[in-house]
Amino acid sequence: MLRAMIVDDEAPARSELKFLLEQTGKISSITEASSVRSAIEMLMESRVDVVFLDISMPGASGLQLAEALHKLKNPPAIVFVTAYSDHAVEAFDVDAVDYLLKPVEEARLDQAIEKVLTRVKPQTESKVSIERIPVEKGGRKVLIPVDQIRYIMAKDDYSCIFTDDDRFLSTTSLAQFEAKLCDFGFFRVHRRYIVNLACVEDVETVPSGAIQLGITGMEERVLVSRRRVVPLKKALSL
Repeated sequence: MLRAMIVDDEAPARSELKFLLEQTGKISSITEASSVRSAIEMLMESRVDVVFLDISMPGASGLQLAEALHKLKNPPAIVFVTAYSDHAVEAFDVDAVDYLLKPVEEARLDQAIEKVLTRVKPQTESKVSIERIPVEKGGRKVLIPVDQIRYIMAKDDYSCIFTDDDRFLSTTSLAQFEAKLCDFGFFRVHRRYIVNLACVEDVETVPSGAIQLGITGMEERVLVSRRRVVPLKKALSL
């Protein structure tokens, strides 16, 4: 499973590519950036395995970001996703894995992901058994062990972290938590929810056709978005 970032200034293009990536079942987390600057800020906080990168964007271009990443000791794989075919030579000069033309075809995207998988070894080997997340509680900094987290919910401008006996607010975004926790068995099931797969007790289909998850020690059930059902079932081996 790969950790991916999409960098594109057009929101519809990001949304479409995110949907296609989710359907592959080979992507554990997806972060989005609308500019090179925001991409760099996110990459400083969380490592990804592959960047799906547009070329033509306001300000710095995708090629400039790729050149900068190429100089890193352990750079992420780069897959360019663009409406223009005339930058292919420059793209491969920065060691891009693949060059996809918009609109992206599922078959070509699958090929690109397979190329990435042959080059990149997702960094799961460095996973530690006890990782802790810092949050504020009553004016104190509290460190929550990851294995105590049941699920995380987006709430206004905060993320609400639920443990078996408490809940905590954090200013860290859900996308940032997704990137940080994907190696610890956490899965984005909805735009508002990330769940600890080890704490999923049951999967229920309700009369409306939607799927909800029962979480250990939690009364509230967690809704799964339709586009996340297939990847979730693969993650749970259902």
